[in-house]
Amino acid sequence: MTVALHEKPAVYDAVIVGAGVMGATTALFLARAGLNVAMIDRQDMFRAASGVNAGTLTLHMTRAQLIPHAIRGREMWLNSAEWLGEDVGALATPGLSMAFTEAEEDLLRQRARVRQEMGAPIEIVSPERAISIEPGINPGLRAAAYCALDGHIPTYRVGGAYARALKQAGVTLIENAAVETIASSGGQGYEIRLANRNQAVHAHRVVLSTGAWLEKMLGWFGHDIPIRCLINQLVVTETLSPVMNSVLSIANGLLSLKQFANGSVLIGGGWQGEGNIRDGGTRVIPENLQGNVRLAQHVVPQLNTAQILRVWLGLESETPDAMPLIGPLTHDDNAFVVGCVHSGFTSGPYMGRLLAERILGADPDLTAFDPYRFSSSPATGSQP
Repeated sequence: MTVALHEKPAVYDAVIVGAGVMGATTALFLARAGLNVAMIDRQDMFRAASGVNAGTLTLHMTRAQLIPHAIRGREMWLNSAEWLGEDVGALATPGLSMAFTEAEEDLLRQRARVRQEMGAPIEIVSPERAISIEPGINPGLRAAAYCALDGHIPTYRVGGAYARALKQAGVTLIENAAVETIASSGGQGYEIRLANRNQAVHAHRVVLSTGAWLEKMLGWFGHDIPIRCLINQLVVTETLSPVMNSVLSIANGLLSLKQFANGSVLIGGGWQGEGNIRDGGTRVIPENLQGNVRLAQHVVPQLNTAQILRVWLGLESETPDAMPLIGPLTHDDNAFVVGCVHSGFTSGPYMGRLLAERILGADPDLTAFDPYRFSSSPATGSQP
């Protein structure tokens, strides 16, 4: 769905650049508060990181400092009918993080402890208890961490739900329009130039929510923040009889497993592909694909005979301290950023809602996510 710029005056109270979970949630709550909002994406909405995400709702793989946000984000997903307008199929399940070696067990206990301190209901359980929860796992494990608050979501349902909610809220969606420049417009907001479009978009406020593409745009606002782009490989199997009811992972973070309602198993865990988003194109690394699948088969032996149907690559962005960027980019409070959230799909809707509240005049605590922690003196306006 592409809206031609001449269909509406190209002047908006707020323009969100980047149509993933965090940007779309920000746009939705701003529009519902009465602002005239547009959302721009270089592709179709939800075609980048959010659209190819594994859809895991987890506390085991969330940074400890983000546990309270992940809990609230998970609650929003499970109650999407209330705020998004429809049920997107989020499923609440337990989560098990497992250890098969002594080093993994030490790491498991350390990770569980710091997450417990931040409010995650995680407990260390014996191998026997873990097997009683998931009979199909390898009985050779040494220990496991159990969390009642995990789950997963079929991400292919999310984009359509957001598109319908945004349309109902009156948000103008401008797709397949890469942003070429964002420049100060004489102290009256910003002029946003788009590739292959003659007419600029004018915004009184702008929000950057472009994930792996943030680094260049942050520079337009005087922030020199290197953004690392992870190219995660994901694998889905043929449909199988039930082999798991929980979200499964390994203490070292190199595996995540879940089985969807249709019987397919999704295998992830951050095994990297290769590519360069600036030049275009991503590629699977066969050795990493093989290692990921073998690890999955070790944890759930019933996967030994499963056929792989599809492999794809998803982008994840990360700051130097692996903490999110959420908050104002300028001293005059008319440019903002939201992104680079570790396990961002779990926390995504809550992070977007927090930024919308901040833009609307509330004062949520975003101190830990302040982009000024990297660059103390940004410009008040931007130039390409």
